[in-house]
Amino acid sequence: MASTTFNTTPTDFQKLVGYGQAESSSSIQGALSSDFEVHGTTVLMLRFKEGVIALSDRRATAGNLIMYDHAEKVLALDDQVLIAISGAFARSIEVCRMLKHSFKFYRRVTLQPLSLEGKLMEISRALAGNAPMAMNGIGVFLPIVAAYNAESETFETYFFDGAGARFQNGSYACAGSGSERIRGVFEYLTRTQGPFESRSFESVLQNGLEMLDIAAELDSATGGFDKTPPVVKVLKKDGVSSVEGKTLQDLIKQVLA
Repeated sequence: MASTTFNTTPTDFQKLVGYGQAESSSSIQGALSSDFEVHGTTVLMLRFKEGVIALSDRRATAGNLIMYDHAEKVLALDDQVLIAISGAFARSIEVCRMLKHSFKFYRRVTLQPLSLEGKLMEISRALAGNAPMAMNGIGVFLPIVAAYNAESETFETYFFDGAGARFQNGSYACAGSGSERIRGVFEYLTRTQGPFESRSFESVLQNGLEMLDIAAELDSATGGFDKTPPVVKVLKKDGVSSVEGKTLQDLIKQVLA
C-alpha cells in the first residue's frame, strides 16, 4: 500500500489559497467592464486623544448609477487593525476577508500573533497581488488603515497606493473620490483647532462628520447621511467598537442643522 506524505511545513495564507497568482489576460479583460463595477467612496480616519475614528459614507456606485446605500466600508481585521476601503467594492471585501484569515492563520500556525509590521506588509502584498487586475482597469481599490502598536503603545494611520506602497500620517488618512474635495480641510482644522490627536472624541467626530458632509455635497459618488447614517467605528487600546444610537444622531443633527 502506497504511503501518503503530508506537507506540514508552515506556509503563509496568501500562498496557501493561491492569492495573487497570475490570471490570463483574456479572463481578466473579459470578466467585466470597469464601467459596471461597483465602487465605494469616501473613507477617512482621524486620530483623537484615546485612539482613532474611522468614518465612511454608505454609497456604492457603478458608473453613474447608485447601486446601494448601505455599503459597509470600514472593517476590523483584528482587535488592533481597522481598515477602510474605497474603490472596487467586491474585490476589496474579498481581499479584506483574505487578510483577516491570513492573520488568524499565522497565529494558529506559529502560536503567536503577527507583528504590526507583518500585518502592514501583508496588506501591501495583497495590493501588489491585485496589480494584474488593476492594470486591466478592474478591481482597483485603495485602503486606509488605523493600527494600535502594542509595543510603543501608540496609534498609527496609513494610506497606500495601488502598487502596495505604504505611507504613514500621524493625524489622519483619507481615500476615495470625495477625499480630494476635503483634503485641504484637514490641514485647516489642524491649524485652527489643534492636532486631532490632542482633542476629544466628540470634537474630532464632529469634524469628521462635517468633512464627510462636504464631500457628499461636492462629489456625486459620495452619499450623504440625511437618510442613512454613516459608518463610524473607533479603535482604542481595548479593541474596535461601533458608534451608533443617540451619540451619533445628535452630532448628525448638529452638522445638518
